[in-house]
Amino acid sequence: MIRFPFHVVLVLLVGLSGCAGTQQTRNVEQSGFLGDYSMLKEGEKDDSLLIYRNPQADWKKYRKIILDPVTLWIGKDSQLEDVSAEDRQRMADLFWAKLHEALQNDYEIVTSPGPDVMRIQAAITEAETSNPVLDSVSSVIPQLRLLTGIKGFATGVSGFTGSASVEFKVTDSSDKTLLAAAVDRRGGTKTLSGVTNSWHDVEEAYRYWAEKVRWRACMLRGGENCVEPEA
Repeated sequence: MIRFPFHVVLVLLVGLSGCAGTQQTRNVEQSGFLGDYSMLKEGEKDDSLLIYRNPQADWKKYRKIILDPVTLWIGKDSQLEDVSAEDRQRMADLFWAKLHEALQNDYEIVTSPGPDVMRIQAAITEAETSNPVLDSVSSVIPQLRLLTGIKGFATGVSGFTGSASVEFKVTDSSDKTLLAAAVDRRGGTKTLSGVTNSWHDVEEAYRYWAEKVRWRACMLRGGENCVEPEA
């Protein structure tokens, strides 16, 4: 059994608690939700991995949002195939709730189209739980942390942590003009926060994306005091 001095373990725990909960991965698979992906480009700093923004969009005119129910798109070899129907629905409901919670601060959430209403559609395209036991162990033991860290550097998902992928589509609710679209994936990091919950990394990714949508919308309409979310 490997033993470490208490002060070493304490330093490791303090260091890990300050790490980001999730991080953007190196790549993402397209699910088919968006249909046409030809308009997407690789995102720059603070963008999704793949992004499109309509250069003609007048973001300032939109004051209301139709927030469609979050859907799940299960592609070939998707980890979602092994997720129970109950957990799938819980994930969809949670992501919708996070988006609603964030956006209602700046927009009126409505159900009817209008000239000042944009529609946001989101789909969960992948979700993989973490391994709580191995995640905890590899977060504390330096040798395992190094090995899982190498994987995280290469893929953006540290060993034994969870990950999630989503796609977004934003349209004008009246004339259906595409305003923006995005594809992104995030994975867990080696932090001890939430390691006992196998869905923690996925839930944190949903929280981050919801806050990111609010922040990006604020920036696009030229808002003041836009708060960029913490990963």
